[in-house]
Amino acid sequence: MTYSRAGRAAGQTEPEEERDRRGAWEALVATARRTVTDGLVVGTSGNVSVRVGDTVLVTPSGVPYDRLAPGDVTGVDLDGRQVLGTLVPTSELPMHLAVYRATDARAVVHTHAVHATAVSLLVPELPPVHYMTAALGGPVRVAPYAPYGTDALARHMLDALTDRTGCLLQNHGTLTYGTTLDQAFDRTAQLEWMCRLWLTASSVPGRSPSLLTEEQLAEVADRLRGYGQRT
Repeated sequence: MTYSRAGRAAGQTEPEEERDRRGAWEALVATARRTVTDGLVVGTSGNVSVRVGDTVLVTPSGVPYDRLAPGDVTGVDLDGRQVLGTLVPTSELPMHLAVYRATDARAVVHTHAVHATAVSLLVPELPPVHYMTAALGGPVRVAPYAPYGTDALARHMLDALTDRTGCLLQNHGTLTYGTTLDQAFDRTAQLEWMCRLWLTASSVPGRSPSLLTEEQLAEVADRLRGYGQRT
């Protein structure tokens, strides 16, 4: 008798829940690796999670993403109890779980992107320099500093996320969420780009960047509701 990678007898049907979880883990690992290749994190800084039912799959603590394999799946329930795997979950688990408990998020991406982190040192809110500000719900706030992995940081983050899908973490990095891993990642990438744009424009001596008004952002938010393909 032969067995698959998951230990099932050849010809045995894979349970739907297990199949969904396996696919979600593969997508999570791919997203985590993309944060490295796109320069949003260095080494194992930052972390990614995705919700499958009442289970949250998360990147494990301190493991390089290129070493993660299918058998390394790491998951917790919404109370933080580990229900899958043996690797220790990310130290930022309190932030991820806080987002899932408070929002309709299905995926969360946390990075230490350099331009976004630089902005977090300078202002309490990223000025609205581009219309994609509306895609994150409005001007992106900076959550006050607290040590990583703490409940205090998770509380500050939730306050900054009010009516937003992304925030900056002071002296730390970024956090965005979405209904899919792709959406959460795209929001992280857009946030980093806007931070780089503001820093670049602000560095011109004697000039100040022009900013969008609340009315202009509201108009864009309305237009974005009809953006993209329809299934």
